[in-house]
Amino acid sequence: MRIGELGRRAGVHTHQLRYYEAQGLLEPGRGSNGYREYSDDDVLTVYQIRKLLGAGLSTEEIAYMLPCVSGVSLEIEPCSELMDVLNARLDGLDERIDTLTRSRRALHDFIKNTEMRAPQNCETTHSDAERAAHPMVSPGGR
Repeated sequence: MRIGELGRRAGVHTHQLRYYEAQGLLEPGRGSNGYREYSDDDVLTVYQIRKLLGAGLSTEEIAYMLPCVSGVSLEIEPCSELMDVLNARLDGLDERIDTLTRSRRALHDFIKNTEMRAPQNCETTHSDAERAAHPMVSPGGR
């Protein structure tokens, strides 16, 4: 099948398929006319790529893992060092979550402390609040 049909069957744009090929994730054959030729198995491969991308894996990690993945449900066959890749990605996600949690807590504390110091009867106009929020912008936008 040609790239357009693969795109329709897999539910992706042809430019995504070309990107997957450039990243070494898809390896189409070539017809005598030079057009890319894909097999029915490539539809499944595209599904697998999409699921792995959705799990936050990079194309480099997917290229490493793809030979170990089989079936629509992403059953993973044991491959050397595969668990190291998955655990490293999970550790990275945990670190990002921890960082975001600390940032959220700090912002929440800042808002809480600011609200406690704010006067009860604040009569600041919207334009005064705008100038205070953006002190580098002078009236008139210049």
